Amino acid sequence: MNNYFVDTHCHVFKSDYENIDEVLENASNNHIKYVINNGSNDESNKEVLELVEKYPCMYGAIGIYPEDVDGYSLDDIKFIENNISNKKIVAIGEIGLDYHYTKENKDEQIKLFEMQLSLAQKYDIPVIVHSRDATEDTINSLKKFNCKGVIHSFSGSLETARIYIKMGYMIGVNGVITFKNSKIKDVIKEVGFEHIVLETDSPYLTPEPFRGKQNNPGHVLEVAKFVANLYGISLEELAVQTNKNVTNMYKKMKLD
Repeated sequence: MNNYFVDTHCHVFKSDYENIDEVLENASNNHIKYVINNGSNDESNKEVLELVEKYPCMYGAIGIYPEDVDGYSLDDIKFIENNISNKKIVAIGEIGLDYHYTKENKDEQIKLFEMQLSLAQKYDIPVIVHSRDATEDTINSLKKFNCKGVIHSFSGSLETARIYIKMGYMIGVNGVITFKNSKIKDVIKEVGFEHIVLETDSPYLTPEPFRGKQNNPGHVLEVAKFVANLYGISLEELAVQTNKNVTNMYKKMKLD
């Protein structure tokens, strides 16, 4: 194929991958030309900044993940603010709400989430949102701010997807859609490809037929094959549309 794809959400760090050069070379060999590497805490945010300077194909997002709510400091938030202007930092992320394991710290999670949404609104930069078992609170928080971005690894209903889209958000689609019992495929088919971006969430959520192995950005191609088949279009058509969606959302990204 003549076109290429973008992995709009991965976590490619030295702690998970022995050789990042090889990971990105493999991605390129699988028609993945660019990746957006997502931080989740102060340590990974700093590594994102190092890696995006080293690799021309890599852009970054920096943010504090909800599960890190007990470990962050205001200095970490200041670090995010101080680096938003970096030309390779295209979003604040991965941020959001996660009540899967506990709701006991939900007030603290919401405070952290909205602190970062406030930054995104102030500096007019997209957000990459994680929401698990917290749809109502996620929507309520997003409504308080004039932001846009991507709902990463979306797993909700068609009704919820349409709410997010109406608010200015794209729907992130990854390897989960390829799973045999995944219900999200019907939602994504109805949503339409003008409202989605493709992602891996590497090293997690490996798509079929590689499920059970470590994920990598090159596997966006497997997600793309599944999604193109779902819509009844060619890989080239899907690449053109999803890349348009990427550049419409992430203004700093220059795709050639």
